[in-house]
This record gives sequence, structure tokens and C-alpha cells, in this order.
Amino acid sequence: MMRRAMGMGIMALLSACAVVPKPAPVAPVQKPVEAAPMANVLPSDGDRHRVALLVPMTGSNATVGQAIANATTKALLDTNAQNLRITTYDTANGAGPAAARAIADGNKLILGPLNAEDVTAVVSVARPAHVPMITFSNDADVAARDVFVFGEVPGQSVARVIAYARAHGVTAIGAIIPTGTYGQRVASGLAAAARANSVRVTDVELYERTNTSAGSAIRRVKAKGQVDAILIADNARIATYAAPFANGVRLLGTELWAGDPAIAKSKALDGAWFATVSDTRFGLFERSYRSRFGSSPPPIATLGYDAVLLTLNVARGWKDAALFPTAKLYDPQGFIGIDGVFRFNEFGIAERALEVREVHGGTFVKVSAAPEHFQQPYHQ
Repeated sequence: MMRRAMGMGIMALLSACAVVPKPAPVAPVQKPVEAAPMANVLPSDGDRHRVALLVPMTGSNATVGQAIANATTKALLDTNAQNLRITTYDTANGAGPAAARAIADGNKLILGPLNAEDVTAVVSVARPAHVPMITFSNDADVAARDVFVFGEVPGQSVARVIAYARAHGVTAIGAIIPTGTYGQRVASGLAAAARANSVRVTDVELYERTNTSAGSAIRRVKAKGQVDAILIADNARIATYAAPFANGVRLLGTELWAGDPAIAKSKALDGAWFATVSDTRFGLFERSYRSRFGSSPPPIATLGYDAVLLTLNVARGWKDAALFPTAKLYDPQGFIGIDGVFRFNEFGIAERALEVREVHGGTFVKVSAAPEHFQQPYHQ
């Protein structure tokens, strides 16, 4: 794995991030997405590396895809990048065909796809061409030597909040976890975090994602014995309904709670802890994005922006017409973007520096800041 001076790598990207809050002067209006992917011939520009963005631009997820595409455009404009051409390919009618077009057009790196279920189709085309991808999915199971998972993996937020809770006297935890893939990831993360922090898991109750079922699950957890805290691994709707059944027991949440005003307003959740990426830079990004594109970005848009910053960082050593230097993505000292510090572990999964927030008095209070750099080796 390659190592380089932390100061040079992080400061270079910090300077890229620093341009986010500068919406003026406004350049002539830029189209969020190039028209090129729908054309038969791409412009010839041998001095720029070609990168494909694979997101849904039509269909039910078009709003999310457009926001990510806008964010990648914004990153190029903010950094005045002259060495990358990012072309957007619509995956709504099939990620495999979109990837095939991207490969045929000469792209050497793929940003996307959005969903884990599309990764297999893209890999079948990209791997034979030796083109790696940085997917926006948070499914760690799709990671491979040429597939880097960039989404916020649920188990990491669980590990962070469990470690914080243990440091503040919590030794016995119960949990209610929804059935399905997300619940399975949380359960795995909870088991690992409990072992690492010497926390006893008294009971884990599974439930279907309905209000009544979640409330009953909390009752069952409490009936199994004394607990210091209960993890509610679900979104605001479920959490706000289930919280009163805890009757004052400290509650813990996941990254699904981040930024949701319903969580902050719930009196039953007052004092609850959860971990998520830092939003220190998001406010600046949001204002600049809104100024340029006329609407507020969804939080996932930062993945598109940060993926471009990451690519630009690596592109410093990317030779013309050469394969993308995948090895540089494994830098253990990490990178920095809108969502804070991150790095890819040996499995190709993004590890993120997370902060812990407390629900308090109708708002969120940061009680443990996200680390500014990595000091520990990769998580196993």
C-alpha cells in the first residue's frame, strides 16, 4: 500500500473543500450533466482522464441521481479541475448496458452505481476491462478488489455510538432491529462492537417495520432484564413511536437519525445518542449548491462531490492513457471531503470518522467530535 505525507494529502483536499462556501462570483450557468453520454461520439481530449458517473437520471430515483450528478459538476467547477472529464450514464434502464457504453467510450474509472443490486451487472463489464468502481452503495458485501464501497456502512455508526456509550458507563445493552438486509448489517455491527467494548447484549428483538411491532419489541427487551441502554436501529418514524415504550431508559440510534427534525422534537428521545458523519462542512456545501442549482441537495449528494475530490487527489499520479492507479485508494492515512475524514480498508470499504450527537432540548448537540485523522490501523 502506498503511504504519503499526511500533511500534503489532507491539506490539498482541504484546499479543494475550502472553495465550497464561495458561490460568488457566479460563472455562466453550467449544465448539471453533460449531453455527451447520449451522443454517439465523445469529444476527443487526450489531456483529460475519462471518468464515468453511473446513476439513475430517469425513473423513480432520478432526483437522487441528478443531485449526485450536480454535485460532481460542482466539484469540478469548485476545484477548476482541468484533468478530468466526467460523463454521466443513466442506469435506469440497466446498469450493465450503461457500464458497457462507459467502457466503450474509454472511461477508466466508474463512480457509481447507486444501488448494490446494480454492482454485479457493472462488474461483469468493468472487470474484464480492468476498470474499478467506487459505488455509492453502503452494502459492504459488494466490496471487492476493484469495487470500493463509498456509502456510510451501518455497522460503523453502531460501533461508534457503542464505544461512546461504554465510555460513559453503559455496560448492558438491548436492541430492537428490523428484519431485512439493513437489520442484518446492524446486528452484525452490534455484535462486533459489543465484543470490542466489553458490553453485554442482553437481548436483540427483531420486528417488522410497523409502529406497533417496534413498540412491542422494546417491551420484550425490557422484560428480559435490566439494561443501561436500548438501540433502536431504524428511522425517525419508527424511533419516535417506539421511544416512549422505553420509559426513560437511555436510547441509542444509528446514522438514520441524522438531521431528522422529528428525532430532535421527540421528548421521549431526549438524551438519546447516535453517531453519524460530521455536518460541519455540509451547511457551506448546501448553500453553495442551492445558489448554483436552485434547490437543496439531499445528504447523499456529498458522496458525488467527495468522490470527485478523491479522484482528483489520486489523479496527481495518474499517467495519461494508463489504468486508474487503484492502489492509491488504500492510503491508510485517508482523505478528506465534505463528510469529513475517510479511508478505504483492506476490503475496499470506506471507514469514516464519525461524531456522536445527543438529542437535547429539541435539537442535536455534538457530544463527541469526529476525529480529524486516523491514528489506529484498519478495523478488522
